[in-house]
Amino acid sequence: MFGLRKNNGASNKPVVTEEAVLAALSRIQDPDLRRDIVALGFIKDLVIDGGKVSFKVELTTPACPVKGEMERQSREFVGAIPGVEHVDVQMTAQVRSMGATGQMLPGVRNVIAIASGKGGVGKSTVSANLAVALAMTGARVGLLDADIYGPSIPGLLGMSGKPAVKPMPSGDQMFEPPVAHGVKVMSLGFLLDDPSQPVIWRGPMVGSGISQLLSQSDWGELDYLLVDLPPGTGDATLTLAQRIPLSGVVIVSQPQRVSLDIAIKALKAFQSLKVRILGVLENMSTFVCDDCGKEHHIFSHGGARLAAEQLEVPFLGDIPLSLDICEASDAGTPVVSLKPDSAQAQSFMRIAEGLAAQVSIASLRQRTTIPLRAV
Repeated sequence: MFGLRKNNGASNKPVVTEEAVLAALSRIQDPDLRRDIVALGFIKDLVIDGGKVSFKVELTTPACPVKGEMERQSREFVGAIPGVEHVDVQMTAQVRSMGATGQMLPGVRNVIAIASGKGGVGKSTVSANLAVALAMTGARVGLLDADIYGPSIPGLLGMSGKPAVKPMPSGDQMFEPPVAHGVKVMSLGFLLDDPSQPVIWRGPMVGSGISQLLSQSDWGELDYLLVDLPPGTGDATLTLAQRIPLSGVVIVSQPQRVSLDIAIKALKAFQSLKVRILGVLENMSTFVCDDCGKEHHIFSHGGARLAAEQLEVPFLGDIPLSLDICEASDAGTPVVSLKPDSAQAQSFMRIAEGLAAQVSIASLRQRTTIPLRAV
């Protein structure tokens, strides 16, 4: 009466529903897995309290390069729903396992071999920097120096001394891998009384030594265990491929033809052992002159990318030939840690992110029809 409106206590605010929130989030695509984050099961612990919405986005790796963009889109898309007043997004990660690593490595989700066909291509330097780069993203990382004849990882990470030995509940004793730059590390180099003396072992001893370093080290819970293999395709490769369910292998090569030819042989050897090729990378790809800024291709350029395309395997990226990488390695601090903003460090970071993406893609491919592709 008299045209006056009476408030009976009913609210005119739109009701925020779970369906509306999930519909908004389904607009966000994972660029590597090529599906939306709702279909991938990334949304966890969704709570709606009036106009307040909170949830977690659980990625498949903390090394996801678009993590920040996904968080921004989540806030923007959910915040645009009528009735939403506040959005709380928590970005987390749960690295998927490529398969059970058995009793030998019960807490390790993924074992990744780093290999090359020949020596002198910088494989150990690459292994050390990739391990530290992954750890810098928040992943739990271990690095096994399986290069029995030339264990260089301790020097590259500035480590020395013998690892502690700890008793286990079973009564056995195990090595406790020391930690450097956020990475758990184990190497034969720690166990030699005189590191300057050569290791002269026959093939069966090499395989046995790698098995013991793997199984008698308390790795704990790891997302990624990188294994720096010796050059070639001998006993170390066979031991690892036959005794441990590898998530895959990364092949390191120079762009030079002679290096590429042997790297391709190593790649095909792993394929014959039914080991997934996670990617190929090109080390010492270019050199940029400090004075003139001109880029020089001392060992040629682009050969590894071309080989990866021809063999239909992912190309992870290239790393420059740089004095900074050399000096950082000699100082026992990987360049990704010493100079994280440098172009050299960013090359390693991009490759580490691409490697983590390939592991995620391959893991989900085991459960779905998502195709594995280069990133």
